[in-house]
Amino acid sequence: MTIQEILRHYWKHETFRPMQEDIIQSVLLGYDTLALLPTGGGKSVCFQVPALAKEGICIVVSPLIALMKDQVENLQAKGIEAISIVSGMGRREVDIALDNCVYGSIKFLYLSPERLLSELVQERIRYMNVNLFAVDEAHCISQWGYDFRPSYLHLADLRQLHPNIPVLALTATATAQVREDIQQKLLFKNGNVFQQSFERKNISYVVQSDENKLRKMLSVINGVKGSGIIYVRSRRETFEIAKYLNQYQLTADYYHAGLTAEERSSKQENWKNNQTQIIVATNAFGMGIDKPDVRFVIHKDVPESLEAYYQEAGRAGRDGQKAFTVLLYTKSDRLQLEKKFELSFPSVEEIKKIYHYLGNYTQLAFGAGEGLSFNLDIGAFCAQFKLEPVKTLNAFKFLERNEYVVFTESVFLPSRFRFEVGNEDLYRFQIENSAYDFFIKTLLRTYGGSFENYVRIRELEIARRLNISVQQVIAQLNYLQEHQVLSYLPQTDQPQITFTRPRVAHLYIEIDRKFLEDRKQVFHQKMEAVFTYAESWQCRSRMLLTYLDEQDAPICGHCDVCLENKRLGKSSEIFDQIMQEIIEQLLIESSSVENLVRKLRTGREKEKLDTIRRLLDAGKIKSDGEKYYL
Repeated sequence: MTIQEILRHYWKHETFRPMQEDIIQSVLLGYDTLALLPTGGGKSVCFQVPALAKEGICIVVSPLIALMKDQVENLQAKGIEAISIVSGMGRREVDIALDNCVYGSIKFLYLSPERLLSELVQERIRYMNVNLFAVDEAHCISQWGYDFRPSYLHLADLRQLHPNIPVLALTATATAQVREDIQQKLLFKNGNVFQQSFERKNISYVVQSDENKLRKMLSVINGVKGSGIIYVRSRRETFEIAKYLNQYQLTADYYHAGLTAEERSSKQENWKNNQTQIIVATNAFGMGIDKPDVRFVIHKDVPESLEAYYQEAGRAGRDGQKAFTVLLYTKSDRLQLEKKFELSFPSVEEIKKIYHYLGNYTQLAFGAGEGLSFNLDIGAFCAQFKLEPVKTLNAFKFLERNEYVVFTESVFLPSRFRFEVGNEDLYRFQIENSAYDFFIKTLLRTYGGSFENYVRIRELEIARRLNISVQQVIAQLNYLQEHQVLSYLPQTDQPQITFTRPRVAHLYIEIDRKFLEDRKQVFHQKMEAVFTYAESWQCRSRMLLTYLDEQDAPICGHCDVCLENKRLGKSSEIFDQIMQEIIEQLLIESSSVENLVRKLRTGREKEKLDTIRRLLDAGKIKSDGEKYYL
């Protein structure tokens, strides 16, 4: 099939979006390619279509596990064979999945970047018939980027395994320095760069300074009808602000990474289907959620970088219709972000101490643990050792940079099982253990392919079929596992820590001090860029585009700064119009200042009061202290 036929057959689209076809052709011609497409620009089609057009398997590397899950499910729903390998999967399960990629008909293998640290994974990739390497969120490979992931540096190892296979790197935001770094780190040989403008002409960027942020939120929501997102910093705030909005007859819900997978999915669906108008969320929300009719995005707290802000704000107005992004900013926000900045960079001694505590928490012996993953309750860990959570999370990142551990936030893996015996042995077990016969038959009828692969299982579904409790289902699965009939992996939905080398005494840990100082400098520059954006009186769109190295960016004409400048240019016209309305009102009847301001149609409240004051000073209207009259 041609790429146009593939698009029609699987995606039901007649034409590609701007630049998609050029990117696809570049990849098909064997060029290493960097594609910079704005959020919602259709990045996945750029690697999925060329991969389907060629023999072999496409390996996709992404740090966003929820997005990987969505893409794998979407491909499978189209009849395309795709699997993912992420943190938390057992060695046996990974082994079987990789075998299917080497010998089976899998077209897409999604990998989390830390999986590339595994010799098992690298060795199997060597034997795969790879047609393309796709690197999503490619800015993560650059230490100059806002979301550097050390494990991304191992992507260069893939080039050694298949030196003639092209790489497609994709990202929504990257400065010129980061774009260069991506190409260098991925060892581009004959690179093509495709970049759409980051300009979003339908979005009006606004910064509001109001100490009462809740009141300002209500004002924005009431002024902009439609669906919206409110980003906040803490999980507690998501709940509190959603509750506050509900008191004003607004349908709002909350979202954060600490919710169960079912809760997150349900809340997302209700919002996408407009049963919920507003979702109040931490920055865990939004990746991979393509809702075109978002009319506003409000940031209650100042973001840590303009890249992050551009990406989150860019979830508004993907349908091309008018949308608003509002940053609520006060001077106290600057102090809070500066404090968080200091916490984000623990000392070398603190990093070593946290590594030591981690070994004790997981009860790992010295010299053991290479490749082992553990669920990690951050709250419990920090409470047990009296650690500061932000500093602890950042210590993990520096330990990851030096390849001692890999930390993965909130990995959701559904329950899985696989029969470990053949048909004949299973039949013999059923005869000898008649109490388990009907249970095993139900598994066989419900889940196909369970002799070859680990398959997803829903304990609740089996419980309903058998009219027993979920606890009884789990007990029977565990019994069958103890008797080596099957392998059962229960659902997990927690952050995980993986030891990438055997545990060492913390005194012998080597931390790259220069890298730590460089990262601190990069983050300080990014923080100052946010303050400049929030505090300067310049076109907001132009400032964002200039930061993203789009030189000579135009003035947008509809951000808060541009609109205010237009108003100032027309101030005499506004004054004349308000004056005319005041005289018309007072010709009808005298009025208190509150009623007079309420009845005036033109101008803001301050402009109305200024005009009344000027008319009073000029003697054109009079007041007896309570009412105004001609």
